Amino acid sequence: MSSTDVLASLAGMLASGGVEVVDCTGVLGPNTPLLKLPPDFAKDTPKIEIHRISEYDQDGPFWAWNWLKVGEHSGTHFDAPHHWITGKDYADGYTDTLPVQRLVAPVNVLDFAAECGANPDFLLTIDHVKAWEAKHGAIKAGEWVVLRSDWDKRSHSEDLFLNANETGPHTPGPTAEVIEYLISTGIVGWGSQCIGTDAGQAGGMTPPFPAHNLLHKNNCYGLASLANLDRLPAKGAILIAAPLKIENGTGSPIRALALVAR
Repeated sequence: MSSTDVLASLAGMLASGGVEVVDCTGVLGPNTPLLKLPPDFAKDTPKIEIHRISEYDQDGPFWAWNWLKVGEHSGTHFDAPHHWITGKDYADGYTDTLPVQRLVAPVNVLDFAAECGANPDFLLTIDHVKAWEAKHGAIKAGEWVVLRSDWDKRSHSEDLFLNANETGPHTPGPTAEVIEYLISTGIVGWGSQCIGTDAGQAGGMTPPFPAHNLLHKNNCYGLASLANLDRLPAKGAILIAAPLKIENGTGSPIRALALVAR
């Protein structure tokens, strides 16, 4: 089958519903949970604001539109390499310079929702990943890898979503060894359903915040606050995770979409 035939077949499957488009994105608005930095740092991302310009009124009789105030790393979002100090020297490490061919790729969905539900500080280890691969097949170069924790079920409440107390946030994530292994396979990037790509307690790991540190050091991408991963198979779906083309952008809210055969 030629490449033209492949695309024609895909178009037909999309039109017939044989391929479903699953929205893996949370709602972006004033109530979207946002990351809170430790008190030693000066600034948090401000709350998202949506301001009306006009809505079929004296300010615009035939049109409705708004303007937004939103941080790059708000809601379901994309981390570009320049987001972290380890990735600061990549010329293609900004949202306006990265190669878009990498953004559409097969996705491996590692389902550890039960474990994360039982323990909010659950850490994905290399043994977990190896057992998953033994069951579902190898993680390959050029693919996304995401952790299904079903943390999106908490997104209606910022307190539940951040799950923080006097010892800091308590959310699941990967060990450094896992990220090192995934990078060695040649992945495009790593994604999470939590507020960030790292576990809540990752500041105390070696290196600190290993998902951020190691992914961006190796020109890989991060996805955070993903939703509806329970609607994806372990393997076989295609994930489209495209950031806005922000000049010198370190990241961007995204509309993450998965193509799933039904």
